[in-house]
Amino acid sequence: MAATVFYCDHIPEPGQIAVLDGPEGRHAATVRRTRVGELITLSDGAGLLAPSEVVAAQKDRLELRVLDRQPATAPAPAVTVVQALPKSDRSELAVELMTEAGADVIVPWQASRCVSNWEAKAGKGVEKWRAAARGAARQSRRAWIPEVTGLHRTADLLDLVRTVKADNGIVAALHESGTSRFTELPFARADRIVLIVGPEGGLADAELDALRDAGADIVLLGPTVLRTSTAAAVALGALGALTPRW
Repeated sequence: MAATVFYCDHIPEPGQIAVLDGPEGRHAATVRRTRVGELITLSDGAGLLAPSEVVAAQKDRLELRVLDRQPATAPAPAVTVVQALPKSDRSELAVELMTEAGADVIVPWQASRCVSNWEAKAGKGVEKWRAAARGAARQSRRAWIPEVTGLHRTADLLDLVRTVKADNGIVAALHESGTSRFTELPFARADRIVLIVGPEGGLADAELDALRDAGADIVLLGPTVLRTSTAAAVALGALGALTPRW
């Protein structure tokens, strides 16, 4: 597979011409200065990879001959990260890090102690996170762009926890008050995993109680307290070693 990955909504059959335009085409042609004859990999962001050769280049558009199409193997178990909204200067960093570390679904959560408040601008915030996830997926050469859901309130989160637990999944809320260790959970036997990361101010006692009652495990990730913007990436790295994902 060629090293550079760009995302294209429609990837035709091998031998046909694919067009990379819009922001993705502009980035490839202008920022990366991709030229005729170079090989790149196209992806639809949903698991399809297509090594392709550039046959024409303009300032905001590339035309490529598709050489092959290969479906990638989805990592398992699937991992959803519920991320309490970080401060604005770390918000997109958190998304970038968890995307590079392998998150499959990202859920923004308006926890009670979040400094940021998206109640009046949820749509704009979600779009920024989706753009950050797309860019980080390209950087890390992922075949899948993580799904970024709409903003969740605590009631929505509790519904998600109950649904995952009913399907025999694992929900791990990362918190320093956890009496069991993250590594003790049976992740390798789960079909679905949800990681919950609190805000800078920590999870409120009421939230911890509600999550525990809904079936979440309150667990200690490691010996130090991590920033909310980095905790998910650290947990995802540990999951890579604890499950068949790596």
